[in-house]
Amino acid sequence: MSHVTLQVRNSNVGSSCTSLALRYTRAFYLLVLSAASFCALPVRASELPPGTRGWQEAERGAIRGVTVGPIESSQWPGRGYGSPYSEQLLDELVRLGVTWISITPFGRLWSLASTDIEPSFEASHADNRQAVARMIAQAHARGLKVLLIPHLWVETGGWRGEIDPGSAEGWQRYQRSYRTFVLGWADVAARSGADAFSIGVECKSWSGRFAPYWRGLIRAVRARFSGLLTYSANWDEAEHVVFWEQLDLVGINAFYPLATHGSARYDEYVEGARRARDAVATLATTHERPVLFVEVGYTTRKDAAVEPWLWPDDMSAVVYDEDEQARALAAVLEVFVPEPWFAGLFVWRYYADLDDVSQEAPWGFSPHAKRAEEVLEQAFHAAWGSDPARKY
Repeated sequence: MSHVTLQVRNSNVGSSCTSLALRYTRAFYLLVLSAASFCALPVRASELPPGTRGWQEAERGAIRGVTVGPIESSQWPGRGYGSPYSEQLLDELVRLGVTWISITPFGRLWSLASTDIEPSFEASHADNRQAVARMIAQAHARGLKVLLIPHLWVETGGWRGEIDPGSAEGWQRYQRSYRTFVLGWADVAARSGADAFSIGVECKSWSGRFAPYWRGLIRAVRARFSGLLTYSANWDEAEHVVFWEQLDLVGINAFYPLATHGSARYDEYVEGARRARDAVATLATTHERPVLFVEVGYTTRKDAAVEPWLWPDDMSAVVYDEDEQARALAAVLEVFVPEPWFAGLFVWRYYADLDDVSQEAPWGFSPHAKRAEEVLEQAFHAAWGSDPARKY
């Protein structure tokens, strides 16, 4: 596989869209392939060869993915998963070269100390299950594969990675509720024919312990769902997870900082991405699994890659900057796309209604109709290191 180079030059403040320079090597152009040519039958766990190159050897094509966020608010009825709006979105994603989507139904936890997960989130749980099933059918009708990722929302604030029921008894109650929550969505994934499933998202406070519990949960999920399994570890959590060997893919929410200071140059971002790549390569080798970035993305603001995990709605005095979002994504793609152990990624994120602007601030993560979308479209139509090995 020839090396792929993605570069985005810094532009002057106030410059036009043409100031964003995205350059590829001549070898890259010679290897541009149609992403649609890799839309094959769903990969099942028993079909994925072992080792870091298992995804490449399965010959299913790198995961050129986008996360599709739900629109469940009662203020916007009929615009969420499985709606006519989501059909329009999926058509646009296919045009961009997307081959997978992930969808993220939510459950609700009252606080970080709570032990009971409420499966309904704005819309009822029954309605959300039906909407997810329709969304999966819409995606499959367009040749897209689907990763289903049940998420948790903490109602009174706080990050799900800091959940702590406070006692052994509290953990037991919480884990029973969590098992019910996850297995319920695993059943939906199975009935709807989803291609992959994540057993959790950013469970940092307990993914490094309770190994017997996790093994039992994974066995129970596999008894219901025959597709690929992963877990969505926070970027600074992944090396401590105790159950990677029970899953098919090492999954990371890859909000790695690419620089430690503001106004960093593009080459500094590339160097930051290389440092992250070296750490991720060690994970792949240690656990003998391909790696998937279940989430990766950057907000549309100055210095977005310094602390890329910051939530846009919590910011003030933001300097809007499309170039920054684009060059951060370009740096990650340049470094990770050539690696044969890198199964692919899901960009965080688009929304079920493509043109809905109510779900996040203008400086949020969505790359739609921004310069970053140009970067993604070219990358998604390119050859990746985990695509089937070319034989000459």
